[in-house]
Amino acid sequence: MALVVKVLLILVSLALIAVVLLQSGRSAGLSGAISGGAEQIVGKQKARGVDALLGKLTVIFAVVFILLAIAVAYFVG
Repeated sequence: MALVVKVLLILVSLALIAVVLLQSGRSAGLSGAISGGAEQIVGKQKARGVDALLGKLTVIFAVVFILLAIAVAYFVG
């Protein structure tokens, strides 16, 4: 049982890392200044949906990660 929980913890941690890295930064920086207003009008709606999904996935993976970490500590210790 402990081995299964450890493997799940590793998989969830890798998924959490991937989801966090896929999220866009809060500020657009220099690329936002160069692209101008067209990106704000056309591309924002789609990006907002993807960012919202990635935000929800981050919360879900973080909660599962914490629960699995507690389970590993319980089974091992």
